[in-house]
Amino acid sequence: MINKYLSALWKRPRESEGLALKSKLMDWRREGVIVKIDKPTRPDRARALGYKAKQGFVVVRVRVRKGLRKRPKVSGGRRPKRAGRFFSTAMSKKGIAEQKVGRKYPNMEVLNSYYVGEDGVSHWYEVILLDKAHPSVNRDRERKWVAEKQHKRRVFRALTSSGKRHRGLRRKGKGAEKLRPSLKARRGLGK
Repeated sequence: MINKYLSALWKRPRESEGLALKSKLMDWRREGVIVKIDKPTRPDRARALGYKAKQGFVVVRVRVRKGLRKRPKVSGGRRPKRAGRFFSTAMSKKGIAEQKVGRKYPNMEVLNSYYVGEDGVSHWYEVILLDKAHPSVNRDRERKWVAEKQHKRRVFRALTSSGKRHRGLRRKGKGAEKLRPSLKARRGLGK
């Protein structure tokens, strides 16, 4: 029941949270890029995405810069083709955040993530991690699939929800024929 009201507040966080959110963002700016936290900022969203308040489940807050990626400057020679230095990663900021956390915690698997805030420079996401070697995770009927070998390093193979989204796999049927099994495989670039 409480989760219903919490999710309604997070529909418009600037109106509902206001000064509280502003002070949180000021604290988060002073912290590191990746910070392990005790409990989720949005418990309703975390629960909906598979988080459980027990051992083996970890929540991490991660900061991602806004804007496009910047390619290093071309050194030596004039190459007009390489003149554009800003380019899109073809991934969402959420996907980038999940991969950052996946690199920091290689012994855990990324389950999912959700948005918690933004300012003029950065976005913040909270990423749910599972310790696949922990007995409480292996005993959990709903989450023990993470320990299976086909889910190893799933965040880097874009098997999380945001990964499937930027691969275009939310589309099905007519018009989506060339998206599966992957864009590279359909173009013959996979080998």
